[in-house]
Amino acid sequence: MKGSLFAFLGGAFITLQGVANSRISQDIGTWKTATITQLIGFLAAFLILLLIRNGNWRQFKQVKPLYLTGGTFGSIVVFTNIVAIQHIGVTLTIAALLIAQLSLTFIIDSKGWFGGGEQKMELPQFIGIGMMVVGVLIMKF
Repeated sequence: MKGSLFAFLGGAFITLQGVANSRISQDIGTWKTATITQLIGFLAAFLILLLIRNGNWRQFKQVKPLYLTGGTFGSIVVFTNIVAIQHIGVTLTIAALLIAQLSLTFIIDSKGWFGGGEQKMELPQFIGIGMMVVGVLIMKF
């Protein structure tokens, strides 16, 4: 239940962030908006970290360097969402984003990448993605 609630909140905040960033970028530009968004996000996360004081900084050394590229992905997410929202609107952007996320997670799960165990993708999963694609096409036209 807790995981579902956080997933729902995450999805809601991705949408709100995309809409706000799209509006900001009309005034100052897309990469400036992405930079400000990442900076403010860093400051907010750092402040929360200082307030809750959890974790040990020595654990940082255990993180594989490849995984430290996550922030880079975040800046690309912000940029691509801004551009997509400006061109196709919020609804289609989020729908396409979800399809892309699910498609990539199927590949990651089936290959066992990032330390996860390999999971077999079967027909129902592929039908589900297909139904989402059809739903987006119906919304578009």
